[in-house]
Amino acid sequence: MKKRRNREDWIMDITIYTLSLIILFVTVYPFYYVFMLSFNEGIDASMGAIYWFPRKFTLGNYSEFFTDWKWLRALGITAARTVLGTILGIWFTTLVAYGISFKGLIGKKYYMAFIIICMYFSGGIIPYYMVLKSLHLIDSFFVYIIPGMLNLFYITIGRTFFEGIPESLRESAKIDGAGELRIFTSIIMPISKPFMATLALFVGVGHWNNWYDSTFFIKDKMLRTLPYLLMEIVNQFQSTSSASNAAAYRMTTGTTSLSIQLAAMVISVVPIIFIYPFLQKYFVTGMMVGAVKE
Repeated sequence: MKKRRNREDWIMDITIYTLSLIILFVTVYPFYYVFMLSFNEGIDASMGAIYWFPRKFTLGNYSEFFTDWKWLRALGITAARTVLGTILGIWFTTLVAYGISFKGLIGKKYYMAFIIICMYFSGGIIPYYMVLKSLHLIDSFFVYIIPGMLNLFYITIGRTFFEGIPESLRESAKIDGAGELRIFTSIIMPISKPFMATLALFVGVGHWNNWYDSTFFIKDKMLRTLPYLLMEIVNQFQSTSSASNAAAYRMTTGTTSLSIQLAAMVISVVPIIFIYPFLQKYFVTGMMVGAVKE
């Protein structure tokens, strides 16, 4: 039988739903506002009084990024580094975290102490640059990939995750004649989808939004990434030295520095928004259903 609801229950439900809707609106509306203004003519948007829909719809804010081949090339480089860097980052980080999770690993405490120290203390940008230079990674595409193949913070998280997997899974596989690599690829990785999906999201977002390495370690303009070019064009429109050129540009195209920045924000955020729903279902912890329990 359903419990009869009294007036206090109705008041509490109305209060909770009202507060939830207010919080939802406050959270979502800024993103919607940026997205909506990115499709409005920049000069018209500077007049204000636009709240829900574009007043003068235009794609000019976006066409400025893609009328030049350098934007398409930068987009391709960013996509390539994101895909390749995410795959290699997941593989090596997960492999090391799995190895350190072994209970009988000799020197396990020393490995973890070394990882923790390296995670909290850095040698600085100059020694890091010298290391990359000695490895011939400066001004190379692989400077985007190799340094990020192993993440110490995610190793500590992965170690805790793998320690929760029953030891009997590995033992039963060894009885059937499987080696450690076969156990890892055929048993451990399939049941580690929640951890690997979370790792893929964080590593992928880091690669997609990273402009730091392109600024300091890349001189070849052919290897510039999309976040770097977005930052560059935003700074170009904000610089006082090009104020006259920017004014003439706004008169001919109808764009402003603000509209370019809004378009840049949308370009950076939308790909992650589309990828996130495909990974969200793996964020649950019920991956051990059907496995051997201890």
